[in-house]
Amino acid sequence: MTEYKSTLLRLLDERGYIHQMTDAAGLDALAAQQIVPGYIGFDATAPSLHVGSLVQIMMLRRLQQAGHKPIVLMGGGTTKIGDPSGKDESRKMLSHQDIEGNIASIRRIFEHFLTFGDGPTDAVMVNNDDWLSRLEYIPFLRDIGPHFTINRMLTFDSVKLRLEREQPLTFLEFNYMILQAYDFLELSRIAGCGLQMGGSDQWGNIVNGVELTRRVDGAQVFGATTPLITTADGGKMGKTAAGAVWLNADQLSPYDYWQFWRNTQDGDVGRFLRLFTDLPLDEIGRLEGLRGSEINEAKKVLADAATSMAHGESSALQAAETARKTFEEGSSGGDLPTLQVNGEINLVDALLGLGLVASKGEARRLISGGGARIDGEKADDENQRINVAGEVRLSAGKKKHGTLFP
Repeated sequence: MTEYKSTLLRLLDERGYIHQMTDAAGLDALAAQQIVPGYIGFDATAPSLHVGSLVQIMMLRRLQQAGHKPIVLMGGGTTKIGDPSGKDESRKMLSHQDIEGNIASIRRIFEHFLTFGDGPTDAVMVNNDDWLSRLEYIPFLRDIGPHFTINRMLTFDSVKLRLEREQPLTFLEFNYMILQAYDFLELSRIAGCGLQMGGSDQWGNIVNGVELTRRVDGAQVFGATTPLITTADGGKMGKTAAGAVWLNADQLSPYDYWQFWRNTQDGDVGRFLRLFTDLPLDEIGRLEGLRGSEINEAKKVLADAATSMAHGESSALQAAETARKTFEEGSSGGDLPTLQVNGEINLVDALLGLGLVASKGEARRLISGGGARIDGEKADDENQRINVAGEVRLSAGKKKHGTLFP
């Protein structure tokens, strides 16, 4: 590891957040001398962010823990366009009201991870629609356009991917990288922001902002990216068979969130503890050194800590207790999905109704493969009907359970 002077870069480095930096020595020196406002942008395309955004949220948390000021930039303006990075097709257009509603919902997530207020290191949330919507098109093109060449813009992965696959890239989306660069220039002016952070797929956009701010205002600002977070088997972190792992409780229950972390692969436990919890590094070192079945205890610690941070300690305790009752005692926990049945129900319909499978076809495959159980007993007949005279527990594999009740 590089020897950094600033608490900020030491913290980011030892916990595994650093992938690229525009000027590591310059940022290190600045962060050692003064409070550095730093930002990450989040587009408001849904009412919740998902766990794929969590490393960026944690970067802002680390920034605040190191004594600096986090700026959460909500892309109220850029969401109207759509970021082409990593996308094969154009994003569905959202109304202004939809975007505003999404921003209000997403703010609730950040309030769990950051301390907001008016102090020098308190977090603030800003909306780039405040300045982007006021831009006059011709003056903007005259002032900002000359700093971008089509030649260079065509080299960005977000553009090349679409062109190579012969997928349409609209002129609207092509402007996204210019507007994102302008965000950095504007935040430098209005908030003294000196740092933009983001995922590795944002490197080109971040560099654009650094260079634009230097050329237009002569200001020195910095950029840093995190590595792409993949799982030990090479999969994309946060992608599950059941879909996105949302951070808002009304889109994914704290129990299911806890289970996501509990199901972490053995090889990821130490890295995820560093990235997604505040546990001390020596304790993480002890936990990741556990072997065999003992590693499951480390996974429970990870699940408890991550769920406490996102949903509160009481929700984490309740989720852990539900899991203990379900897996260790064989009883049903109160947070498991439930379905009220009047009389009888077909096994396939019950599995689908509880959300344990995504389709009837998946239910039939589960049953034929021996993965469906009724009160712990294997169920191998897809036409079986269940008499729900009392509480009945259904299982899909070893990790997904639900309860039928009359």
